[in-house]
Amino acid sequence: MLHTTWGALEIGMDAKKGQSILIRGGTSSIGMATAVLAKQLLMTVYSTTRNERKKDALQKVGVDHVLMDDGNVSAQVRAIAPEGVDCAIELIGTDALPDTLKACKVKGVTCFVGMLSNQWTVKEFYPMLSGYASGVDQLPEHVIQEFLDAVEAGRAVVPIDKVFQFEGLKEAHERMEAGSAVGKMVVLTGT
Repeated sequence: MLHTTWGALEIGMDAKKGQSILIRGGTSSIGMATAVLAKQLLMTVYSTTRNERKKDALQKVGVDHVLMDDGNVSAQVRAIAPEGVDCAIELIGTDALPDTLKACKVKGVTCFVGMLSNQWTVKEFYPMLSGYASGVDQLPEHVIQEFLDAVEAGRAVVPIDKVFQFEGLKEAHERMEAGSAVGKMVVLTGT
């Protein structure tokens, strides 16, 4: 989660302090972690959900503008920020990508990270023009330490949806597949 999020912000988007970001798929664990790290960069965070009941979870991690994803998020973004956002992280998939691109400023950056919708292609468009694969590079130790220090000091949160004992692994997987989780799910393997 941290590795993917940091890589998208640092390498994929070259995000800077004070910029704005749209997180498409905001209540996923990656989406929520992106909001936490973006707030540490003092970014203005726009984040989406399709579920009215999940809005509070986004506000708790510091999201400035919670947007209900009706398929036309770009219009909602531009109603608040007429020029668009500096960067966007796309977690929904290729079906949402064209609208996410419309939400960005001219010279804005969209980092295509996930495919929650399980839609893999856009007709006559291949979205992986350049990319960052979270399994390729090693996450710098200082990034992990700074994040852990921020959590310990209360400046950052790790959005945990639910903690399961190992025996509850099936239930955890079913919860994930149903899209019910808001944040990271944890499965304990020991006592």
